[in-house]
Amino acid sequence: MKKIIFASTLLSIFTLASCGSEHEEKEEEESYVVSSPVVMDTTIIKDYVCQIHSIQHIELRALERGYLQAVFVDEGQAVKKGQRLFQIMPSIYEAEMQSKQAEADLAEIEYQTTSQLADKNVVSKNEQAMAKAKLAKAKAELKLAQVHLGFTEIKAPFDGIVGKFQDVRLGSLLDEGDLLTTLSDNGKMWVYFNVPEAEYLNYQSVLRKDKMLEVNLLMANNQMFDYIGVVETIESDFNNETGNIAFRATFPNPERLLRHGETGNIQVESTLKNALLIPQKATFEVLEKRYVYVIDKNNVAHAREIEIASEIPDLYVIRKGVKPTDRIMIEGIRKVSDNEKIHYEYVKPEKIFSELNVYVE
Repeated sequence: MKKIIFASTLLSIFTLASCGSEHEEKEEEESYVVSSPVVMDTTIIKDYVCQIHSIQHIELRALERGYLQAVFVDEGQAVKKGQRLFQIMPSIYEAEMQSKQAEADLAEIEYQTTSQLADKNVVSKNEQAMAKAKLAKAKAELKLAQVHLGFTEIKAPFDGIVGKFQDVRLGSLLDEGDLLTTLSDNGKMWVYFNVPEAEYLNYQSVLRKDKMLEVNLLMANNQMFDYIGVVETIESDFNNETGNIAFRATFPNPERLLRHGETGNIQVESTLKNALLIPQKATFEVLEKRYVYVIDKNNVAHAREIEIASEIPDLYVIRKGVKPTDRIMIEGIRKVSDNEKIHYEYVKPEKIFSELNVYVE
């Protein structure tokens, strides 16, 4: 019997030791780190999806009906203002112009003859006026024929890049208005992006001070464009469905790297004075609301809702919810419950932020 009691006693001791060991292990697992928010000047970067357009992007169409006689350029080729691009067979229009030239010459002779006779009172002044009107009509028709002939030769109206050909083949019959290709002037680019109302008001405060709003362009390959753009115009109306308004920035494009129709991201830098910052990892989300644990003087953790003004990599700029003097939980937020008393280690904000590559002065 003594042996049984002894065994039972040992079992109880082992059980208590095991429980104690588990409790100690649990205590060791619970690691609470607490720190404070930081107030400092900081720069935030806002990203906006954008569309890139050439300042001049036009369609080149056939202005006369006829057979395509010659193509002088290729798709994607850079061309100069006045350079020939296409030639529509001009034979009919040349013949028409020659006919109108002959009519104009005849009308000129008739007018000169009638004027001489009118000066000698052989014919009336009305006949002279009619001859003069006939000459003016013939000259107008000749000029129109010259215009039609000129339309058979399609030239570049400005320096640019030729777009994709639209079923352009030598010898194909073109109707008036048929699309041939497009031409883009890529020397400068217009970049459009939409801005929410609140951010628009912030940017307006900058623009009202006669300052330029400079922006950067992050291209589709995640490389930053070499040149800085300037916001030159803002659309007149907000979109009632999205609550956004369109901004247009102008970028120089001397290497012609940007092309019409590209997309990217506009990045706008803003400086915030005395911004209240906390690490993102100190927050948690419940029903689309963001919270932190604030530790009171009795070391009790209280969940408190916060309002985020802006987001920076690894950091939040806080609009309201915490104060600079508050102690907030940085690590262990998944292990603690609301109104739970904890034991924690307080770490200075400078160290916490330095781990995020943010250095507090």
